[in-house]
Amino acid sequence: MVRLNKIYTRTGDGGTAGLVDGSRVSKSSLRMTAIGEVDEANAAIGVALAELSDGEVRSHLLRIQNDMFDLGADVATPGEVEGALRILASQVERLEQEIDAMNADLAPLTSFILPSGSPAVSALHLARAVTRRAERAAVALHEAEPLNPQLLAYLNRLSDHLFVAARKVASEEGGDVLWQPGATRT
Repeated sequence: MVRLNKIYTRTGDGGTAGLVDGSRVSKSSLRMTAIGEVDEANAAIGVALAELSDGEVRSHLLRIQNDMFDLGADVATPGEVEGALRILASQVERLEQEIDAMNADLAPLTSFILPSGSPAVSALHLARAVTRRAERAAVALHEAEPLNPQLLAYLNRLSDHLFVAARKVASEEGGDVLWQPGATRT
């Protein structure tokens, strides 16, 4: 159980941050960039949640937010640490099952989708884009220091999940906003 009695510690005033294993790294390091991008993706999911009423997508996102804290802990734990919290293949598989279930009743894509529509749909598309940025940061870190492969798979699948969730919500609100190539040329 996490217990925070004091929010500021002053330990980061010199530009470093502590990791789960007790080591300290620069706040500008690849690891801290990845941690920050994961945090931002989770916050973007929270914004999408604020726009959604009760339902399947909302329940998925509430669980995903918890997974994102697990994922952040995974990124914040370098190397092999006994008992470290790591993303599991079962978490990736659950995303895949949810994607398949949401996608089952959606019409096949006939065009690219504009990241637009209702506030809920737009927020889901924004969360997807922010998740892609988090994935790029995690890949950059992985190229320098190996990460849990399931962590990378989770981020990749999560952006797909958010895309399909946006389509599902859009389908309940009148449909996707489709790109019309060249339609705005004069």
